[in-house]
Amino acid sequence: MDLGVLAQPVVLAPVLFFFVALLFSMLGMGGGQLYVPILFWMGFDFTTQAVPLGILLNVIVGGSSTVTYVREQLVDWRIGIPFGIAMIVFAPLGAYATTWFPTETIVAILALFTAAAAVFIASGYQPREELGFSRRAETGVGLGGGSVLGFFAGLIGQGGGVFVVPLLYMLGIEAKVAAATSALVITGAGLSSVVSHLAIASTPIWDLWIGCSIAVLAGSQVGSRLMATRLESETIKKIFGVVLFGIAIVLLYQAFGA
Repeated sequence: MDLGVLAQPVVLAPVLFFFVALLFSMLGMGGGQLYVPILFWMGFDFTTQAVPLGILLNVIVGGSSTVTYVREQLVDWRIGIPFGIAMIVFAPLGAYATTWFPTETIVAILALFTAAAAVFIASGYQPREELGFSRRAETGVGLGGGSVLGFFAGLIGQGGGVFVVPLLYMLGIEAKVAAATSALVITGAGLSSVVSHLAIASTPIWDLWIGCSIAVLAGSQVGSRLMATRLESETIKKIFGVVLFGIAIVLLYQAFGA
């Protein structure tokens, strides 16, 4: 086997993204936090290749995972639908507001929130009984939470899944249901921006795009089925806590490392 061929970006990227999709689909996220920087580090143009392809892969993972979770009846529709709709509406507003705020400050705040969410989830605390949210109240919280997180997701150019799961868990949603519902939310939110970004990439590198799309589709199916049928909620919480800490570090690096 020619190791030089394996090192080619059009071959290496799909292999890496299969495992990224496998992991992040188990957590109700699409993996966009990694696709874009990895593609950029491999030398692909940020605007016309890395960002649009990263967003497309994020939607593929979310949609593929959602199909599995719907079959397993893990999605909380009452909070997921209003959450997703609110994110679709408010994400463009956040993107428009990028010139109003110091980017470094916003990213630093979100990084601290991410790290705090990791500690919260790892602690095992789940405040449903204390907060006493009714199903109707959860719908309202979905609209409110989706509006806020959608705005901030648009502000920093992220899909939002990293923030959706902690909030759902804080509302008392069981870990597996929170991850499954987040997959639905990020799919809807991603669809609102994927078309415009694809229009920017007028000349995709088709072997890269097709290879990565197939890889994340396969990875998301493996990961979502593992989560739905094999993993316990406690295991998911531990994995998610570690991933959140890693993402918090990446966010801080993006804000202050360059």
